[in-house]
Amino acid sequence: MQRFKDKVAIVTGANGGIGTAIVKRLGQEGCRVILAVLRPDAGHAAKAEVDKHGVPESAVVACDVSDEAQVEACCEEAIKRWGRLDVIVNNAGLMTFKPIVDLTEDEWIKVLKVDLLGCAHFVKHGFKRMKPGGSIVNIASIHAVMTSPDAAPYAAAKAAAVSLSRTASIEGKPLGVRVNALLPGAIDTPMLWDNPNIKSGAEKIDKADVGRPEDIAAATAFLASDDAAFVTGTALVVDGGRLAKL
Repeated sequence: MQRFKDKVAIVTGANGGIGTAIVKRLGQEGCRVILAVLRPDAGHAAKAEVDKHGVPESAVVACDVSDEAQVEACCEEAIKRWGRLDVIVNNAGLMTFKPIVDLTEDEWIKVLKVDLLGCAHFVKHGFKRMKPGGSIVNIASIHAVMTSPDAAPYAAAKAAAVSLSRTASIEGKPLGVRVNALLPGAIDTPMLWDNPNIKSGAEKIDKADVGRPEDIAAATAFLASDDAAFVTGTALVVDGGRLAKL
């Protein structure tokens, strides 16, 4: 299936488990992809991996998503390199683990700038460059609707990203650009297993409720593709039914 033949995507946080899986999936369906990463060395390792899986063309761009100027430059690089920008996947994310009473303002801002403003910057500059048929997918989390202790900045930012997606879908409709949020549950990545709440047992996860990065990649590809042409402003939960029994 080549749903993205001749199309161009930017995937942020592309050197992580979910991000790399998304790049692979889009590439296998014909997409040229910019891997937007904070650290280029990690990005080049991810590029070498995805290039083995049939990505027609890929490029690594250093991008701190919390810096609007770098986001704009990343979008411009897609246009300069391949002449178009069809898909943006806002996957970059950051967590902190502290009780609310111990959080500093700087710690709140650090998470919000990546998890919320990173999405907002790419929506803004995507809207300025994308043609009708474009699609933006904001990777949020089930923490947006059901969370755990010591994760307030992350949960708040992801809830705000879902709300941002709704507003952006309204503003994007006249432009012909769809915007959706995707809410992963527990996914088998280092980010999950390094979570102090998981390690301590404060948050318990049934192994049957742990998905694969490829599960999120498949759902992302659907939302980004023309198969979802009538889907915008939605929040798609991809969690193996975990929320249904919490």
